[in-house]
Amino acid sequence: MLIVQKFGGTSVGDLKRIQNVANRVAATKKAGNDVVVVVSAMSGETNTLVGYAEYFSKNPARAEMDMLLSSGERVTASLLSIALQEMGFKAEAMTGRKAGIITDAHHTKARIEEITPKTMQNALKEGKIIVVAGFQGVNVKGDVTTLGRGGSDLSAVAIAGALKADLCEIYTDVTGIFTTDPRIEPKAKKLKRISYDEMLELASLGAKVLQNRSVELAKKLNVNLVTRSSFSDEEGTLITKEENIMEKPLVSGIALDRNQARISLMGVKDRPGIASDIFNRLADAEVNVDMIVQNKAHDGATNIDFTVPVGDLRDAKVVVDTFVQSGEIEDDSYNEDICKVSVVGVGMKSHAGVAAKAFSIMAQENININMISTSEIKVSMVIDEKYAELAVRSLHNAYELDK
Repeated sequence: MLIVQKFGGTSVGDLKRIQNVANRVAATKKAGNDVVVVVSAMSGETNTLVGYAEYFSKNPARAEMDMLLSSGERVTASLLSIALQEMGFKAEAMTGRKAGIITDAHHTKARIEEITPKTMQNALKEGKIIVVAGFQGVNVKGDVTTLGRGGSDLSAVAIAGALKADLCEIYTDVTGIFTTDPRIEPKAKKLKRISYDEMLELASLGAKVLQNRSVELAKKLNVNLVTRSSFSDEEGTLITKEENIMEKPLVSGIALDRNQARISLMGVKDRPGIASDIFNRLADAEVNVDMIVQNKAHDGATNIDFTVPVGDLRDAKVVVDTFVQSGEIEDDSYNEDICKVSVVGVGMKSHAGVAAKAFSIMAQENININMISTSEIKVSMVIDEKYAELAVRSLHNAYELDK
């Protein structure tokens, strides 16, 4: 088998942990597998480098930041390669450039356009363990670029796709994907398998184990992903095609997203195109709008409610204020004391009543639902933040996810 293994910052947080990773990689190689390892910077290293840059400038050039930040992963890759060589293995550290990762030109948040894997393929033929510095590539001009948040996961998935690897293992500090956050519900169970679509919903709805971009890429490239812990030998969770899951549970998980704010626009002028104008202006300001509810007011005006990530609230207020000043919105209000709780499962496609059950549970617990959004495999509800954990536990129990 060809296995791509990715180790994040906590997994390579110090020299002892890098040695632990080397031992794990060595065991995979000894089992007869070809191995490509993708590594992040040692935990805290990226923040240290950012601090160095800010000593000189509060607004450093993005191209220079890419050059600087990409060094963290190169340090880890070379140290791991040295450790493996000392253990008697043929190993080679590679930058994103040497690994053939070509990106677009957007510094600090580049997207991978292609991978030319010939150098890696030749090294694998020579029996080498390849250690790639994650989070980075080069654009067509040869400039170093970085991939933004979750970039090392992206590197690993893209490399697995380019090499047609049998498996891509993402090692973190948790043992897999759970039915909900075990810190909220101790009875949460680890899932053996989950579909790409379910994982995408859970990731976008607050589950922090994997970034959306890496799951989307895995689905596109048909890469079997496993997420598991660097610190135990427990089996992880396989993220794969829906057809590879024999028994599709009605509900797979309950997600909680506390990073939400609600914006209410009252007395919006009732003219064709007003909603388009508002949301296009928000998009131009790079505000990520999630749930939207529009109601007709008594006087012919419209009321619009929508949610955004808390981090986008300031930019959203600036946009909304321009419409208030022009008289097209009578009044606006903002509420950060909300959260979004979601029920996710591919089994919903073929079973009725999942949403009704969720609403009944909220009613039994006297939890008022402010907004509702549904898709083929999820039901999301905006509720007051103070009820967040009660809602998660109640829904987890109602769908018997601990069984």
